[in-house]
Amino acid sequence: MHERSLMVSLMAQIEAIARVHQAQRVIRVDVTLGPLAHISPAHFREHFQEASRGTICEGAELVIQEATDPTDPHAQEILLTSIEIEEIEPA
Repeated sequence: MHERSLMVSLMAQIEAIARVHQAQRVIRVDVTLGPLAHISPAHFREHFQEASRGTICEGAELVIQEATDPTDPHAQEILLTSIEIEEIEPA
């Protein structure tokens, strides 16, 4: 259940950014997993692929960095660090 709420939040963030930039689709998503986020990169990837089905993010390359400092203020978080989009071509 925890992973689902994380993915809903992440997809909402990505889709909001994509809308602002009038994206046709999201090509790449970069995230950083905090060392206390309690999710492995492989598990995160599975949930991301499931959550992105049927969205503007479907098929996007997912790049995962793992932070290592448990004292970092973001150690418990999953941070969206960047996205790459394909913009809608003007008619």
